[in-house]
Amino acid sequence: MTFFSRLLHLDRLESEAIYILREAAAQSRNPALLFSGGKDSAVLLHLALKAFRPEKLPFPLLHVDTGHNFEGVTDFRDATARRLEERLIVAHVEDSIQRGSVRLASPLASRNAAQAVTLLEAIETHGFDLLLGGARRDEDKARAKERVFSHRDAFGAWNPKSQRPELWDLYNGRLHAGENFRVFPLSNWTELDIWTYIEREKIALPDLYFAHMRRVVRDGDLWRPVTPVTPEAEGEHVEERMVRFRTVGDMTCTCPIESQATSVADIIAETRQSTLSERGATRLDDKVNEAAMERRKKEGYF
Repeated sequence: MTFFSRLLHLDRLESEAIYILREAAAQSRNPALLFSGGKDSAVLLHLALKAFRPEKLPFPLLHVDTGHNFEGVTDFRDATARRLEERLIVAHVEDSIQRGSVRLASPLASRNAAQAVTLLEAIETHGFDLLLGGARRDEDKARAKERVFSHRDAFGAWNPKSQRPELWDLYNGRLHAGENFRVFPLSNWTELDIWTYIEREKIALPDLYFAHMRRVVRDGDLWRPVTPVTPEAEGEHVEERMVRFRTVGDMTCTCPIESQATSVADIIAETRQSTLSERGATRLDDKVNEAAMERRKKEGYF
């Protein structure tokens, strides 16, 4: 794809995403935009600003914080909301633990799967009927089955057999009581599209996306970051490696890759050569089995 055709491709993706954002806002009573501070949600927020500014966004920003998120990412999340003067709602997994709706095997156990419970509690507390998310179909096999307007039942569960047709870019946003939608304006984007758009639009991101020296240990075919939440086990060999994160989720399941990419242009060049999806290459939770993401979506995960 030539540089000129790539720009036209991004313009088409941008136009489609803005159309979906406006359709979602028009068809819902009380929507929210999922914003973690990660690259996909940063692009989604940027598109929402293009869709609705100079007015305020017609929805708040929502993040489900496991309490094990990388500090630089949550700092970026908070600073972005303040800079834009947009409302940010943070739902904490820790609060679900205190309520007893989430129980962990140990204090340092991964809280990633528990996000589904906290998300459903946030939907009920705030009465959200639609959540805008930055998921893309190229992330995972389960994501590839996803509609743009992803219908969820009264229990927040996703059933691939009960999704609605989306012919001619027409979206059916009608709901019965208790049901909700997860809407994905970036469905047709790829990881390379995301990075190319970030370069074109000069979208700011947390530093973790860029290569830097970090203490890591080998965990099978992955490098696991050494953090207060994920310390090295007895006998593990800690190394200093030049790494970057392709995705910035929970510290307990998000691994970096070896990289020399210190700029967006470097990351674009590196992404062109990658043969593994970002989740497949960096997420411990999605390596449990091939159906891990699909199972979590059926439990209410976004």
